[in-house]
Amino acid sequence: MRRPYSLQARLVLSAGLVLTVLWLLTATVTSVIIRADMNEVFDSALRETAERILPVAVTEIVGREQSGTTQRLAPIRAHDELLTYIVRDAEGRILQQSHSADPAIFPPYEGPGFSQTATHRLYSDAALQGTIRITVAEALAHRMAVAREIQLGLGLPLLILLPVALAAIILAIRFSLDPLRRFRARLESRGTHDLSEIPADDLPAEIGPLTATLNSLLTRLREAFEAERSFAANAAHELRTPLAGAIAQAQRLRAETRDSGVESQALEIEVTLKRLTQLSERLIQLARAEGGRLRLDRSADLRDVARVMVKDLDRAGTPGRIALTLPEAPVMSDLDPDAFGILCRNLMENALRHGAENAPVDVTLTSDGQLIVANDGPVLPRDTLERLTARFERAGASADGSGLGLAIVAAIADRIGSALVLESPRPGASSGFQATIRLPTDASRPEETKMIE
Repeated sequence: MRRPYSLQARLVLSAGLVLTVLWLLTATVTSVIIRADMNEVFDSALRETAERILPVAVTEIVGREQSGTTQRLAPIRAHDELLTYIVRDAEGRILQQSHSADPAIFPPYEGPGFSQTATHRLYSDAALQGTIRITVAEALAHRMAVAREIQLGLGLPLLILLPVALAAIILAIRFSLDPLRRFRARLESRGTHDLSEIPADDLPAEIGPLTATLNSLLTRLREAFEAERSFAANAAHELRTPLAGAIAQAQRLRAETRDSGVESQALEIEVTLKRLTQLSERLIQLARAEGGRLRLDRSADLRDVARVMVKDLDRAGTPGRIALTLPEAPVMSDLDPDAFGILCRNLMENALRHGAENAPVDVTLTSDGQLIVANDGPVLPRDTLERLTARFERAGASADGSGLGLAIVAAIADRIGSALVLESPRPGASSGFQATIRLPTDASRPEETKMIE
């Protein structure tokens, strides 16, 4: 599978490659132009040197007492002689030469003008009707050395400025892509159920259509999910009245009949209708857990909600089975009390239904917002624990209940950014079951805000 490429890396490589190629091309063209101009300057120096030395040499040679002798001019001080010359007569005899001149490098005189050998560039001229001739030579190695120095002078800044330019390009591209990184961070920080539109005012115009398409998709998904939740909640709500009426009719039939068979059938109908009523209640709770607002702008004491839930279950036929442990200080939280009540009631009903009949259910709310519900009973296998939060999943094939209790709790936990931890056996024991969830509290809010930042 091919790894996704980095847009930033591609931009940096492309810009760096283009910059390098343009710089090398510019340096090459500049070097060629400078070398052509340099050759013109050196040729001009050869010609001017010959034209300045020739009249002086003619005067000196004509005035000699002895003709045909060679005169080697001595240097005033030691130096490298870049231009050498010789003065010859019509027969090719050397009459005068510079101190470093090597007669072997000078070819026979072929007339005035420029010429070139494998090692030197030469210029020749003549006076006195061609009887005195001068040839000035310059080593091609000197010109090549000067050309290399020029090329080096053009290339060295490339080694220094190119990394600086690449670093500037990287910083510029990173700065330009900052809106994309912030957009990605906003996406990553969202919860799984947050389908609201993503603000993208700071994004470049090229990314705008993509953002608009994404927000349009989120809107369609949100509307589809809301329609599904609304249908489930409305359907369950509309079932309440006919179910209540059907239960009342079944109870009336049991009261009025004298036939034991009819009474037994009416009882079965009543039990089935009550299960259906309970299922509709769970569906309403699930819709609330997945679609309702769970965090409020105000805080409430969770201890009061926990007490109310325990009293309701005591009145429902399980008096004294729930052992509630609360801290002395209030546990203030912005979690919707109704949502906490749904969460707490489902955990306690699950523990009462599936735990040992004569063993108490321990419900503990700690000062830092940790809710722990534990009961005694057989140990559940690990694979069963992993499936318990799925919808319509029961601990056993014959277990009562709708199979939605823990799914509702898991949905609420996911919406508030917490995790539902299920353990069996319960910690410190060889049997039982324990469910733990950490609730948002006012005491933990600054830490959460700091983590988000």
